[in-house]
Amino acid sequence: MEKEQETLGQWKWLLASALLCGLFLIIAIFMERSASLAMHATVIYLLAYAAGGWDALIDTWEKIRQGKLDIHFLMLAVAAGAGFIGAWWEGSVLLFLFSLSGALEAMAMARTEREIRSLFRDSPKVAMVVMPGGEVFETAVDVLQVGQIVRILPGSQYPVDGRVVSGQSSADESMLTGEALPVDKGMGDTVFGGTINNWGAVDASVLRPPAESAHAKIIRLIRDAQASKAPSQRFTDRFGTPYTIGILLLSAAAFAWWHWGAGLPAWSAADGTTTALYRAMTLLVVSSPCALVISIPSAILAGIAAAAKRGILFRGGIALENLATINRLAVDKTGTLTEGEFQIVAIETIQPGKENALHGLAASLSQQSTHPLSRAIALAWHKKEGTAAVMPTDLESIAGKGVIGKVDGQTVTQGRRSLFSDGAWMSHFADPLPGLTEVLVQSETIQGRILLRDAPRLESKPLIKKLQEMGIHVVMLTGDRPESAQLLAKELGLEEMRASMTPEGKVAAIQEWKNQGEVVAMVGDGVNDAPSLAVADVSIGMGLRGSDAVLEQADVILLNDQLEKVLIAFSLSKKCRRIIRQNVVISLGVLLLLALGSIGFQIPLPLGVLGHEGSTVIVVLNSLRLLFK
Repeated sequence: MEKEQETLGQWKWLLASALLCGLFLIIAIFMERSASLAMHATVIYLLAYAAGGWDALIDTWEKIRQGKLDIHFLMLAVAAGAGFIGAWWEGSVLLFLFSLSGALEAMAMARTEREIRSLFRDSPKVAMVVMPGGEVFETAVDVLQVGQIVRILPGSQYPVDGRVVSGQSSADESMLTGEALPVDKGMGDTVFGGTINNWGAVDASVLRPPAESAHAKIIRLIRDAQASKAPSQRFTDRFGTPYTIGILLLSAAAFAWWHWGAGLPAWSAADGTTTALYRAMTLLVVSSPCALVISIPSAILAGIAAAAKRGILFRGGIALENLATINRLAVDKTGTLTEGEFQIVAIETIQPGKENALHGLAASLSQQSTHPLSRAIALAWHKKEGTAAVMPTDLESIAGKGVIGKVDGQTVTQGRRSLFSDGAWMSHFADPLPGLTEVLVQSETIQGRILLRDAPRLESKPLIKKLQEMGIHVVMLTGDRPESAQLLAKELGLEEMRASMTPEGKVAAIQEWKNQGEVVAMVGDGVNDAPSLAVADVSIGMGLRGSDAVLEQADVILLNDQLEKVLIAFSLSKKCRRIIRQNVVISLGVLLLLALGSIGFQIPLPLGVLGHEGSTVIVVLNSLRLLFK
């Protein structure tokens, strides 16, 4: 944390130094014009050199120790040369503009860092632990163990990821997912560390250690993303030292030509601007690739921050650049195109008017089960009635078939058709339609079934349409039966789908498309999606509720499980690539124009400095546009 604060505040020191350099420069210029003070102006110029060059000197020394040279070395060499021939004010102007542009770059990076930090409140430091006997004591979050019960009061943060075991409330998860609306929390719901408990006291069982919470994962992934270099950024890094050495040799050769070939004085002349050294230093300045070096990382970091503000986590510059190049999107069905949570479509009973009673019996048997169908039945009852169902007794689970128990003294059986030995009453119900799942319920007085469906996400159909309009082929990969998959594909407007797919089959399909020259992105959320995510060119994981395997593999993570964020991520990637191209054109264009002007038109050093540093500021400001889109 201290190191991050130091980084955030560094630009202030750099800006203060640059302004101090400028102040000394102005004072020295006025002193030069005064006959009585002119002899002391050099001392003030030296102070300007110190204020404007200390940071570049430290950076240069560190690079030399590593056997590297960069643009800071070039700037110091030119400033020293300017002082050597008595062109103090030109050297001071160079260091002033160079230090000012460096301060502005640091300020831009700090702005990017602040945008990311603003997504997260400080993590909670203490938690209230509830002991088995009911007593409550306070302890540090770092020492919490999986399975412990913690109490979260209204207005406080959830200390860790947990599952609610008692109480009701809602959570503000905006800092984690970007979703402004509060999320209801009740028995069995998952809560995430760092989010805010809005109104009700709840007790939650710790699901995972604090260091592995959703909050901690996001921070760790963002830090990794900032450290990751994009392909274009690695390209500029590779030519840093060779380019610097090349420019030094070119300037030395130019000096030799202007001095021995063109007959210019080496460095002593009545007009210092006509010397070979002065012109060589001008060429040295304008050929320094400051703008080019900063153009790519500034855009990448701004793009990562802009995405994080929108609930999208790019795990590095590679993903940010590559997503815009895809032409096929493979999408998992369950939990991706669909909600991943079953919803009750209909309740049918043999006895008319007993639908609600049947639901109540099913909810009683379901409320202690973690099976997706049981969870959906119990949750639907709780939302409808506002309270939990009656607790069952003598509960017995039949593996792979269902459950039997007693509710208010009567025996209730719930599950698949194979669980019921007397199936005469089941003949009243035809097989469910494709896409629907049935749960049969039988008691001493009521028989019937509950039909459920994993409903498609509301955003799936319009998203698929927009992607198809953009020329991206969208295909659904699912392990479901062809009939169910075909029904969903038709409903969503999908032109292509593959059903009955195993994890190995999904990998083979993606590899097939890649072999055909397509750039493939894959969207998934479950452990079975991890292999196909790993083989895709760009992998997209559905939120922090996805499996750890998905979070480890995904290049892009949609923090709030909203599928439409794929379109936003794609758009951001395209904008980032466009800004990178603009920055490269600007930086290279200015560099070439100034270099030609220095060789053929003898542009003065101050003009070269202004053009050089001005292009650096322009590309940084251009990159920051990503934060305001």
